[in-house]
Formats: sequence, C-alpha cells, structure tokens
Amino acid sequence: MKISDSFAAIWFATFSTVTFLIFGFDKWRASQSGGRVPESFLTTLGALGGWAGGLLGMIVFRHKTAKWTFKFKYALALIPFAAEIWAWLRWR
Repeated sequence: MKISDSFAAIWFATFSTVTFLIFGFDKWRASQSGGRVPESFLTTLGALGGWAGGLLGMIVFRHKTAKWTFKFKYALALIPFAAEIWAWLRWR
C-alpha cells in the first residue's frame, strides 16, 4: 500500500467519523434546545471527506431528513467529495 493510499484512507475515515459524531451532537443539541451546529459546517465537513459519515448520521439519528433544503445542499456536497475520490484514484 502506498503512503498516499494510507493518507487517503485515514483522511476519509477521520472526516466520516467526525461528521457522523457531529450530526449526532447536533441532533442531541436540537432535543435539548441548545446551540446548534450550522448547516454550512455540516455540509463543509461532508464536502471535505466526511460525506458518507454525514449520510449515515442522517439515517441513524434521523436528523435533517425532513428538511429538503438541507438535503439538497448536502447532495451538492457530494460533488467535491466525489472529486476528491476521483483525484485520489487518478493520481495515486
């Protein structure tokens, strides 16, 4: 395995885990009527490599699934995420 493969695996695993946990935290804060995580931060985490973790967080925590505007923004975050995957596979 190349160093770049290890780096990419760690990158995507870390961002997915963090994004998943932040979705859970935001759901918990919503139930406590506390300060929320901005949607722009959630979509940015997804775009930077945590898209899969965010999607899993939406499903597991049933969070942000009824809000179509957020789902649309998060779907758009798939574009840079897919570009990262493509670039990694192309230049590895």
